[in-house]
Amino acid sequence: MVSHAAQVPTSFGRELRVCLRCALVKTYDQFKDSGCENCQFFNMDKDHDRVLECTTPNFAGVISCMDPTSSWAARWLRISKFVPGCYALTVTGELSEEMQAICEDNKVRYVPRS
Repeated sequence: MVSHAAQVPTSFGRELRVCLRCALVKTYDQFKDSGCENCQFFNMDKDHDRVLECTTPNFAGVISCMDPTSSWAARWLRISKFVPGCYALTVTGELSEEMQAICEDNKVRYVPRS
């Protein structure tokens, strides 16, 4: 089940990471503690190595979106079906084949964001 909104990053320094599937921006510790609100099937909060596998520090720009369903910017960034939160404008990197298979197993479409 998806929560009502994603955690807002607690800082905006070098510890920020981005989910490679949905582009959600949070700190490493936030992903480790509560996982990704859009991609809970990755179980980042249960397997801390997954945080490193499913996120990257390589991104540019951040947009905060409080109502993704009605935002033209959210539609343009392909985040309109995700929870409200902070998202990267561009992401460098792709999920491993193993993580892509997990998306497929959960009937979730994965489109690289780079």
